[in-house]
Amino acid sequence: MALNSTVTSGFDLVKQLQQWSRNNFRQNTIFCTIDVTDHYTMVPQIEGVLSLRKMLDQQMARWNKFDKNINLSANIGSTVNFLDLSMKNQDGQLCTTVYRKPSYEPYYLPFNSIHPLHMKKNIPFAMLLRGIRYCSTFQTYLN
Repeated sequence: MALNSTVTSGFDLVKQLQQWSRNNFRQNTIFCTIDVTDHYTMVPQIEGVLSLRKMLDQQMARWNKFDKNINLSANIGSTVNFLDLSMKNQDGQLCTTVYRKPSYEPYYLPFNSIHPLHMKKNIPFAMLLRGIRYCSTFQTYLN
């Protein structure tokens, strides 16, 4: 249904952002993200996002009252975090890097966990690959 507008991973988002930014990215481009537990939407706009912010904040507050177990958060600005990706508009250049949520620990498995050994061994490789794919420049990756 929404395959063309659906983001399935941070790397997929990087590819879509890079393609979109070739013709559309400006120095005053800002990002807006809505974080819904496991479903994400990213709506970049030059104008309109700021005027919708008040309405968005009100709607987010309303949505957050539906179920105490589901908490939504929205970000609007020249720097936003989406999935495990950090995006920044740096003087009209798209800059991306890995974002680590303070409370998120997906790569820590106890040594005695029941996970297969090949999964445990793959974690450092997956982390390295994600860092390389997400960083817009090699210098960003090194930092």
